[in-house]
Amino acid sequence: MINYSESELILNPDGSIYHLHLLPEQIANDIILVGDPNRVAEISKYFDSIEHKISNREFVTHTGYLKNKRLTVLGTGIGTDNIDIVVNELDALANIDLINRTNKSNFTSLNLIRLGTSGSLQPDIQVDSFVASKFGLGFDGLLNFYAKGSEFAEKEMADHFIEECEIPSDLARPYIIKSSTVLMNKLAFDLHQGITATASGFYGPQGRTLRLSPRIADLNERLQSFRFGAERITNFEMETSALYGLGKMLNHNTLTICAIIANRPTKTFSKNYHKTIDNLIQTTLTRLVE
Repeated sequence: MINYSESELILNPDGSIYHLHLLPEQIANDIILVGDPNRVAEISKYFDSIEHKISNREFVTHTGYLKNKRLTVLGTGIGTDNIDIVVNELDALANIDLINRTNKSNFTSLNLIRLGTSGSLQPDIQVDSFVASKFGLGFDGLLNFYAKGSEFAEKEMADHFIEECEIPSDLARPYIIKSSTVLMNKLAFDLHQGITATASGFYGPQGRTLRLSPRIADLNERLQSFRFGAERITNFEMETSALYGLGKMLNHNTLTICAIIANRPTKTFSKNYHKTIDNLIQTTLTRLVE
């Protein structure tokens, strides 16, 4: 029997998990993840009731009910490093007995749904539309630190991407993970779908130039032109690959849906992205509780 030490499974004095400051009973099985902690309240305002509100660092969590469905919405902050914290600690809350520090006998599979903002890499995917990530393409290298990460990756697609887009070998090796088909069919059946590229930063790693020039000057053009059968890279953001990879390894269902607020090829930006995000929130909540 595995017994997790105090240095590996870190708890606060009240018994809550270290970063999220949550107890097991304070999360639902259906969890909406958002990068912006301020967006948590923009979602929970549609709940019929709220049971718990917890805030620690950039991690903000509200749990409550919409109709008869219990939901949690959690602000993760930006980046795959934060997703590493969030997914591991949510899994611990669901599947580790925090008192005895052992695995629970009954496994709980969570539904982790990320609602984010993103920039389109395809000129036909216009601002104010929605994109569901059928695959997550990770430039971040996070999955490479886990023993079984490569077992869940789409190796043939990743190999083709590395060769076709001429990704330098001294960068973190890109990986590709598929989303949950169940969540895709329930929440995103009529949306744009494709490969979402997850960057390890906002500027150079996404091909932006201010006072520093990116190493791959034509990165966006390479991504835009990539094809693997019928699949293409639709958008850029900063969390999906880690969410999909950790979710797959831990046997949770994951899906990212992004509001497109910028189009990189056409250099356009949404005139009212707050309305677009709210439309995405309401659409997703309606489909979750159906």
